[in-house]
This record gives sequence, structure tokens and C-alpha cells, in this order.
Amino acid sequence: MARTKMGEAECKAAMAKLPDWNLAGDFKSISRRFTFPDFNHAFGFMTRVAMEAEKLDHHPDWANVYKTVDVKLNT
Repeated sequence: MARTKMGEAECKAAMAKLPDWNLAGDFKSISRRFTFPDFNHAFGFMTRVAMEAEKLDHHPDWANVYKTVDVKLNT
């Protein structure tokens, strides 16, 4: 199935369903900061996401500092 690039209006409408995520100014990516009780919870989250990302062949750009994980997704 061929996919088409979403326009500005479509991006904004889709973002209304993702209130905790931020849309980049160029409309090419979304980002979110996740905060956990401690490093073990943060790392566990990253491990679970990594397994799903690998299945979908859609890998996030992310960073982890102690109990926070910053995630950026784009296509």
C-alpha cells in the first residue's frame, strides 16, 4: 500500500489524538519525553520499545539519561 505524505492540516488533526507528543515545526517528526521512577524502569521501557521497533522495522531516535527517555519518531 503506497503512503502519501501528510499535509500540515492532517498532521495537526492527527496530533490532537496524541496530546503528550510534540510535532516538529517542519511537520517531519514527533517527539516526547517519558519519565520513570528510576533507571531500571526507563531501561525496561526502552527494551520493550526496541523489540517492537525491530518487528516494525521503524526505529526511534532516542536518548536516555537516568530516569528519562526522549523519543523522536519520523518517517
